[in-house]
Amino acid sequence: MQGQKHILVVDNDAARRHQIETVLAFVGEHFYIFSEDEVDQHLADLTNVLTVILCGDITEKLQEIIKSHPTFPFIYHDIFDKKQLNGYVNVIGELTTPLNYAQLTELIHHSHQYHNNLPSKRGVNGPSSLFRSLVGTSEPMQQVRFLIEQVASTAANVLILGESGTGKEVVARNIHNLSDRSKGPFVPVNCGAIPAELLESELFGHEKGAFTGAISTRKGRFEMAEGGTLFLDEIGDMPQPMQVKLLRVLQERTFERVGGAKSIKANVRIVAATHQHLEDMIKTNDFREDLYYRLNVFPIETPALRERKEDIPLLLKELISRFSDEQGHSVRFTDKAIESLQEHPWAGNVRELSNLIERMIIMYGEQVVNVGELPLKYRHLDVEDYQPEYPEELQEREAINELFAGFDYDDDEDDENDETNVEEVGLSNGNTVDVLPTDGLNLKDYLADLEVSLIVQALDKNDWVVARSAELLDMRRTTLVEKMRKYNLQKSS
Repeated sequence: MQGQKHILVVDNDAARRHQIETVLAFVGEHFYIFSEDEVDQHLADLTNVLTVILCGDITEKLQEIIKSHPTFPFIYHDIFDKKQLNGYVNVIGELTTPLNYAQLTELIHHSHQYHNNLPSKRGVNGPSSLFRSLVGTSEPMQQVRFLIEQVASTAANVLILGESGTGKEVVARNIHNLSDRSKGPFVPVNCGAIPAELLESELFGHEKGAFTGAISTRKGRFEMAEGGTLFLDEIGDMPQPMQVKLLRVLQERTFERVGGAKSIKANVRIVAATHQHLEDMIKTNDFREDLYYRLNVFPIETPALRERKEDIPLLLKELISRFSDEQGHSVRFTDKAIESLQEHPWAGNVRELSNLIERMIIMYGEQVVNVGELPLKYRHLDVEDYQPEYPEELQEREAINELFAGFDYDDDEDDENDETNVEEVGLSNGNTVDVLPTDGLNLKDYLADLEVSLIVQALDKNDWVVARSAELLDMRRTTLVEKMRKYNLQKSS
């Protein structure tokens, strides 16, 4: 079964298989059709697969096949629950009903593109080292990984753009690790952290006696990165005189140490990064246009965390795992806490998330963090305060206090005032009395009925919105929830 690539169709329904077979034959594609029970054996024998079409219900067995064959692009057809395929990067599209020529040919084109973009086709070490440091299944992160795999094996200069904290150095290290320079050094230098007067010596080195304090010859970063990659972080902060000298190195691939006359060959790949808008800086003459185009051969833009919030659960898992390996301590987040974190704008991006996790490990090591334990700025969901289970007598006392709060009962008042207060307590709702019956009553049941009546009135008045009803009754929302649970109060359907 070698030679031209062919399509596999996995379907247990004979009528549906016949329809797909008719369309594929019309298109002129080579194909094989199997039932689900036969697929394991045939996938083991076949090596030249263009794509796999899965039809009908996606069972656990088929999900495992998708997961265990990342080099095969999968297409699905006539599936009821599409959520089963969420998270699989190699599921590339859907074949909808009715089947048609245009749709099928487009998906076949996507399948060819998928094979062309596989890292193994580019002769690199593979993507395994990528996925641990560049976590995420979102579309922006898939695009970043794809671009890294495309450029890594070339000699092109790369310019990494993105906000602070988005992992620009991580991208640079992955480009280096997947390149044919991976056995050479990776040398980072922050152009904004070194004073302008020292940056030339830092990059190119200096000879003994070149300036005051130069007591010996020193190699610069270019020499240290020989045969490897030089990462120029925050290139936008580089002063103009140094931009000119860097441009000369990029053009001629030679440089001289400060105070030296000997030209040194630079066998170095340049990867630069910045959070600034270099095109705007060119307009204000803060950055050289010719240097920009020398560096911007292959741009890669790292997405802000707020643009890929669906990756936050995976990032949490990865960062917690790293801290656990480094520090021996861990922490867990509830689903509500993760949901709250996904609502945060993350101005500091992944670096801010990493700092938060480290803080939570320090404060709540080996514990479970809920929304209430998050710092205030990260609480974007309401959280119910913990309410202990009170004894029955305490609950009754609380009910009485809440019902009669605001009424004045003073034993020193005269009998006339006492009678007036009793009459005020009687509420005309059909279930209460103004005067104590001669044969008495059960005060506990009476107060409970009165409490239920007032709660139901408040809920009805606010369309059973608990927060507004609790405000009307001047009680905490969590207290009202407990009373509704106690009296089994539910909105009638």
